[in-house]
Amino acid sequence: MATDNSAFASTEVASFWRDIDGSVTRIVTALDGLSNDEINWRPAAPEANTLSVLAIHTMGNVEENVLETLCGQPVNRQREQEFRDSGASASAIQERWHELRQQISSALAKLQSSDLARSYKHPRREQESGWEVLILVSRHAGEHAGHAELTRDLLRASRQQA
Repeated sequence: MATDNSAFASTEVASFWRDIDGSVTRIVTALDGLSNDEINWRPAAPEANTLSVLAIHTMGNVEENVLETLCGQPVNRQREQEFRDSGASASAIQERWHELRQQISSALAKLQSSDLARSYKHPRREQESGWEVLILVSRHAGEHAGHAELTRDLLRASRQQA
């Protein structure tokens, strides 16, 4: 979904949203055509995560930071739960992103550039500006998009070796 800048009160917020949306969409797209076992496959590296964990965790991060921290909508995120294998199907995760991206886009569309200069209290971090929140979310989503693409590549390589 391309971001319609005219729907946003702030071109800066629209730019951040394009980047965040693109990164999460890359993660969700990495699930295409995979079985439940495949999206829950974990690379041998000790700190590696499954594709389902990467998707669910990244969506949770975006939801908490944007909807709760910036927009004041409680989401009651259970961060630690995101790292447990969910058993969710690729289609359930993709549907969740479809719904969540609409909700986040609508909430962000109302933010003004001046809102980015304000200070916000995150549930687990110190006070930070709206700019800092969006930079963190954008960077975090981009990192996990790379992780997801690498995990899918490792999964494909493991199939060829089997």
